[in-house]
Amino acid sequence: MDFKNVKLSIEDRVGIVMIDHPPANALNADTLKGLSDCIDYIQENQEIKVVIITGSGRFFIAGADIKEFPSAYGNAAKGRAFAENGQQVFNKIEQLGKPVIAAINGAALGGGFELALSCHLRIASDQATLGLPELKLGLIPGFGGTQRLARLTNKAKALELILTSQFIDGKEAEKQGIVNLSVPQEELMVTARRYADMIAQEKSAPSLAAAIQAVSKGLEMSLEEGQKLEAELFAQMFNTEDVQEGVSAFIEKRKAEFKDK
Repeated sequence: MDFKNVKLSIEDRVGIVMIDHPPANALNADTLKGLSDCIDYIQENQEIKVVIITGSGRFFIAGADIKEFPSAYGNAAKGRAFAENGQQVFNKIEQLGKPVIAAINGAALGGGFELALSCHLRIASDQATLGLPELKLGLIPGFGGTQRLARLTNKAKALELILTSQFIDGKEAEKQGIVNLSVPQEELMVTARRYADMIAQEKSAPSLAAAIQAVSKGLEMSLEEGQKLEAELFAQMFNTEDVQEGVSAFIEKRKAEFKDK
């Protein structure tokens, strides 16, 4: 299934989203619209339980389309619209309620890195290049990078990468906790599929959505508020059919067969 500069395939309840905008998969307005429409479709498609996002060719996503920026010279309102549009699309990814895995196959720079940061899990090729070079353009990251990177690592490391515009490879990103795992290029999609299949085949959709919400929303709260949210989501799981199946399967020492209800 094709959207604007974005392709979607579905295999065994895993939706594989490929950004396909040669030569570098830049996130221009059309590509962001295609990605947004694709995520909306995935949200409504009950067949898709886990998502993998990757890029075509040698690039993951080289960044936003800089050729669109001159139209905002002297126009802060248009600059704000650029940022808010990208943030809205990436927020959709983070708030999807279905696990999203970034399979970073190549350069993930600027907006491409920010997209990866909005995903729930990140697996990078050891040949991938990651960075936020916006300050070289007299800009700052605008699609959520200043916020998500600081929350994922820490204030000092986020400022180091942003202020120096330093690029790091997949292995270094793993050391810094920015990606979950770095693997050889030829193993990237196999590894991403292994993670996706493990989640899709062994977990209940309601509990996946609840876990994502508990962690993502909880980070925006105090510990006390986060625990209240956790308790509420924990309680809601007892209204699902899947908790009965999961507990029964554990007691009976068999594999659970969830219905995602």
